[in-house]
Amino acid sequence: MAVTISSVHAAQIVAEANANPETEICGLLVGRAGHVDAILPAANVADEPTCRFEVDPSALFAALRRERNGEGAVIGHYHSHPSGEATPSATDSAMIRHTGEIWLIAARGELSAWRANGENSFDRVALILA
Repeated sequence: MAVTISSVHAAQIVAEANANPETEICGLLVGRAGHVDAILPAANVADEPTCRFEVDPSALFAALRRERNGEGAVIGHYHSHPSGEATPSATDSAMIRHTGEIWLIAARGELSAWRANGENSFDRVALILA
């Protein structure tokens, strides 16, 4: 499996992560199977935003309303690891809610793509910049 995202959106995620080196940034991915059509940046409302992320519920509800109106499905989300690698952490694994979700992780200027599998872990997927 692969995930396609525009180079503009990928650069926006990395730039947002680089601009916030102390806290995890986050947002939602909107699109269809294997293709990100839009990113929706969101506030990180986690108790400890330096090492966790939680998408602002109001951003999620707005995205779900868009989905209901036919404006693209939420297929996953993105976040950063300010002091780590662009790989899923144990905290990320514990946060998986839906098998098949796409997770993009930004760290140290790199962006990687992952798919949540049914075992509370991730499979790395190719990230294609369009």
